Amino acid sequence: MFRDYATWRKSTRSAQQGNCVEVADLGAGVGIRDTKAREQGHLMVSAGDWAGFVDSLKK
Repeated sequence: MFRDYATWRKSTRSAQQGNCVEVADLGAGVGIRDTKAREQGHLMVSAGDWAGFVDSLKK
């Protein structure tokens, strides 16, 4: 599956405890998954929705 070949990354501000999510560019959108439960799959949103979400955090 394409998500297995994606480059997943997490925030540099994430604690070393692993309580975070990872994101990846999946081509058709942005994948979001729980670091502790990677085997449970991911949520995919459009690149535009992800950009809007990130922009809202900056305000």
